[in-house]
Amino acid sequence: MSAARPGTPDAYFEDMYAGTEDPWHLAERWYERRKYDLTVAALPQPRYRRAFEPACSVGELTRRLAGRCDSLLAADRVGSAVLTARRRTADLPGVTVRRLTVPREWPGGAFDLVVLSELLYYLADDTMDELLERVRASLEGGGTLVTVHWNHPVPDHLRTGTDIAARLAALPWLHLLADHREDDFVLQVHTRALPGAGRAPTPAEREGLV
Repeated sequence: MSAARPGTPDAYFEDMYAGTEDPWHLAERWYERRKYDLTVAALPQPRYRRAFEPACSVGELTRRLAGRCDSLLAADRVGSAVLTARRRTADLPGVTVRRLTVPREWPGGAFDLVVLSELLYYLADDTMDELLERVRASLEGGGTLVTVHWNHPVPDHLRTGTDIAARLAALPWLHLLADHREDDFVLQVHTRALPGAGRAPTPAEREGLV
């Protein structure tokens, strides 16, 4: 993950990974595997040119995203997680894994896909606003923003997936394309508004079905 809640020491995530490679058992649980598969299935375009996945943890979602991206930059703030993600994606072309703490350390250039998975509930309001502004500035017109977050209250989380969805709904530069809600998590797909043209076309519109 990429940020701890206010008052949580910076060592919080380092401690989570101490003594275990995968503290959330992301590679083992059917819940996680199903959620990752749904996330990739919800992508509205068959292929992306350049994608960014901050808070990649040990790279389980990264591996799935790689099959849809020419170039994928994954990042995490925890050094051991970065090393694990690098090892797990070493056989995949186009994948780079870096140690970054977002939003302060945000990569340059433009992206046509940004994936925020299990990240935003850790961020204080001002930090979340800064991160979303970074997304706005780097996401191309018509690009895709995917968010997926746990929807149960947790002491270490500042908000739920439902709370995050309400926050994103207030951003005029985003158009909601898909909204998948379960008791356990909220998965949303937004597209970046096209300059002067409104929302990006839907998958059906893109293929002339509408």
